[in-house]
Amino acid sequence: MSLARFRVVIPARYAASRFPGKLLADLAGRPVLEHVWRQARRSGALEVVVATDDERIMAAARGFGADAVLTSALHRSGTERAAEVADLRGWPDEDLVVNCQGDAPLLPAASIDQVAELLAQHAGAAIATLCTRIARAEDYRSPHVVKVVSDAEGRALYFSRAPIPAAGHMGGLPAAEQGGFPVSARHIGLYAYRIGALRTLAASPPCYIEQCENLEQLRAMW
Repeated sequence: MSLARFRVVIPARYAASRFPGKLLADLAGRPVLEHVWRQARRSGALEVVVATDDERIMAAARGFGADAVLTSALHRSGTERAAEVADLRGWPDEDLVVNCQGDAPLLPAASIDQVAELLAQHAGAAIATLCTRIARAEDYRSPHVVKVVSDAEGRALYFSRAPIPAAGHMGGLPAAEQGGFPVSARHIGLYAYRIGALRTLAASPPCYIEQCENLEQLRAMW
């Protein structure tokens, strides 16, 4: 369990381009969203809040015991929805919050603790996220797998759906590791924020490169 003091927000939309209502789909006898909530509850979070703009998700979440709040339907991202929860609850800027995707039922509680602890240990950072090494060339090439390149100290340099860093001359996949960090890494969509940074990010307009890649985390690097 993390020693960091943090809260978790689970943004939960009903609308989805490929599978509307997937958060309420049955998985081993429970809604997908409930599995995510249960994992978040197993973490060291002080609070776990489901944030939705849909009454069906609100009813389901409260039905399995979650603390759920109804947020604006105008949000462009889970980041903005999490920021609204922080404002509604009056959470201070210096506190930490983890944004946990509602459609990730297999995400372990240990990863939630890990990303919160990572941010807590780096006082100069405003956001932390996780990645894992890419082992398969097909994942490296797939636009559905988001890649991240970091520096020697683990600071993210860029996120992309393209195969980065380019490695055609290496037989299709970069070297496994340099300086303790994977060279070609798959981004795990789990974020810890200092709440002040979350508010600033949510209030900022989408940037050009974010729209090109369809990756909201690039707004923080613009």
